[in-house]
Amino acid sequence: MVGRSTRRAAYDEAVPFEIDPTMHPDLAPLAWMLGRWEGAGVVGYPTIESANFGQEVEATHDGRPFIFWSSRTWRLDAQGEPTAPLATETGFWRPLPDGEVELVLAHATGIVEMYYGSTSPAKVEVRTDGVLRSPRAAEYAAAHRLYGYVNGGLMWAMDMAAVGQPLTSHVSAELKRVG
Repeated sequence: MVGRSTRRAAYDEAVPFEIDPTMHPDLAPLAWMLGRWEGAGVVGYPTIESANFGQEVEATHDGRPFIFWSSRTWRLDAQGEPTAPLATETGFWRPLPDGEVELVLAHATGIVEMYYGSTSPAKVEVRTDGVLRSPRAAEYAAAHRLYGYVNGGLMWAMDMAAVGQPLTSHVSAELKRVG
């Protein structure tokens, strides 16, 4: 098993930005996600019309071995101006030994997701391990998310199985670090 300091040193060399010295060493595989991000993407699904959206994400830590994650999105008009709020999610990234990771997300729509997956330098891939819905939440069965650090930006995509549809492309975005 690779020790914490060895694992962190490997990521320190591979990541082209400064790593916060107060960060817990176990967060090294996810260090590239830390910060405030803004950008835009496209949302669509067989049951909804495609639309452009804006997004802001904040990924922070307090020295413990998890990342607090907060994301909000809003619909954009043809000129790129916000018109209506869309999704909001909050949760925690929890890195595990051997490049594994958990992601726990809660949504204002009454859905809680538990994801499990893997990390590699500048990439995270997770799939739902469990989904919990409130009695009035929309039918939602599973999801697959892919996050990557590409050319200094946070790119991500999500496939979803919901409302009677199989796992299908749902949303993708490209975000730039703003803080």
